[in-house]
Amino acid sequence: VQLVESGGGLVQAGGSLRLSCAASGFSFHNYGIGWFRQGPGKEREGVACISSNSEYTRYVDSVEGRFTISRDNTKKTVYLQMNSLKPEDTAIYYCAADASVGKICTATTQPKGVALRTVDFWGQGTQVTVSS
Repeated sequence: VQLVESGGGLVQAGGSLRLSCAASGFSFHNYGIGWFRQGPGKEREGVACISSNSEYTRYVDSVEGRFTISRDNTKKTVYLQMNSLKPEDTAIYYCAADASVGKICTATTQPKGVALRTVDFWGQGTQVTVSS
């Protein structure tokens, strides 16, 4: 099982980046996917989640209206389009997969709960740095 994030980098405030998460080794089309991030000196927090068939998405308040999560099951890839980036978006961004979209989305909005600790699969992360 692998989740490989890419697309991170250094960008100025107000800029955009698109992260990708490429999956292999499991039935991707049956899994809910979430994006999470961990900033310097901060705990891991949720960003967004998407159901297996893309019918359901959820965002945390801090990124609502700026970030868009999507997926292409034919390519086994999930994307996170990030616009209007702010310095506080600086973090390592991780994608995660779980057979339960309920769990992955709960983990997104309740990162201190048990759901986050029991998510099935995690990627290694990609660094996003937003300069002011």
